[in-house]
Amino acid sequence: MRRQSLSTTLEAQVLEWLAGQRQIMIDQLRTLVDADSGSYDKEGVDRVGAQLRAFLETAGLSCETFPSEHYGDGLRATLGAPDEQNRPILLMGHRDTVFPKGEAQRRPFRIEGSRAYGPGVADMKAGLVMNSFVLAAFARFGAPVPLVGLYTSDEEIASPSSRTLIEQEARRARAVFNAEPGRPSGNVVTGRKGGVFMQMEIQGAPAHSGVNFEQGVSAIEELSRKVTAIHALTDLKKGITVNVGLVSGGQSVNTVAPNARAEIDVRYIEPQDRARVVAEIKAVVSTSFVKGTTASLKVLGEFLPLVPTNASRHLFELYAGCAERVGLTIGEEFTGGCADSGFAAALSVPTLCATGPCGGKPHSPDEFLELDTLIPRAQALALSIIALGSS
Repeated sequence: MRRQSLSTTLEAQVLEWLAGQRQIMIDQLRTLVDADSGSYDKEGVDRVGAQLRAFLETAGLSCETFPSEHYGDGLRATLGAPDEQNRPILLMGHRDTVFPKGEAQRRPFRIEGSRAYGPGVADMKAGLVMNSFVLAAFARFGAPVPLVGLYTSDEEIASPSSRTLIEQEARRARAVFNAEPGRPSGNVVTGRKGGVFMQMEIQGAPAHSGVNFEQGVSAIEELSRKVTAIHALTDLKKGITVNVGLVSGGQSVNTVAPNARAEIDVRYIEPQDRARVVAEIKAVVSTSFVKGTTASLKVLGEFLPLVPTNASRHLFELYAGCAERVGLTIGEEFTGGCADSGFAAALSVPTLCATGPCGGKPHSPDEFLELDTLIPRAQALALSIIALGSS
């Protein structure tokens, strides 16, 4: 009875405090959106990290930076003292966006009606703000379980420097909430495809296209034949898509092309399909359709799928029940998009994705955030943390 009373008091305190933070949350969101933080802009991503760290430390959390030479540094905020008997809940989010340097100045944060706009406003700077204020609430009133906030730097390019940190923290966690934007429907994401991003290089032989054409070996012709064969590996019934999204090559219009390059995107649902499809692509790359060409293939980045489990199902049901208490009706969705949540889920940690405030049209100039979801989504997350701490 005493434990229930304490839990009820904490719920009331946290919900009331979060309810009064709307304008402060919007002000912080404006600051983050107006800072460029493309994945390859280390200075910008670190600037966003510094802004978040200042808020978190002022709120009473301990913060640690994990240096990265080429990408933004990792940032971890902790509350409480986790150990094997008292494992933490992990709140995740990424600071990088897909937009080039200068984008924030070209179209800064703005509000029109009930929506906010700006580069990364939904994907996923609003989620960073939400996680930060939930952590601040528990720092103020007491956390029922240790908490870790992870603010990574390079998710949009498959987390080359952050994956190790994500996996390290997820292994210690009892549950993971990834604050990717909630769907326009209000739903969260319980399943995602995995993705592999590859680069194919082709070498031919140059020759003057008018004087000695027959001595040339066209890497572009080889590329075109390989693209057709690679695209034929798509199997929509199994949820497998293979797409050549970037191509380049050649030396000049009057030269038989001595080189060509392509970047390949593979998406899959079932983990066992990954090895098979990649092997089939390698077989295409190693086959010379045009005599005299050679080719190589390398993996540029990779996401693991978010595969639902019984444990993640229970986590969704707990979250949906908590959301209902603050007036939200939450469903679940599957998406072909990839996210860091797959790295956590692959370690058999119950993981829920897209718990952030709701928005839409990410990666575009029309990206928007529904401002009225800031507070209730934060409250739903907070209630879920309290419920997990009481279980």
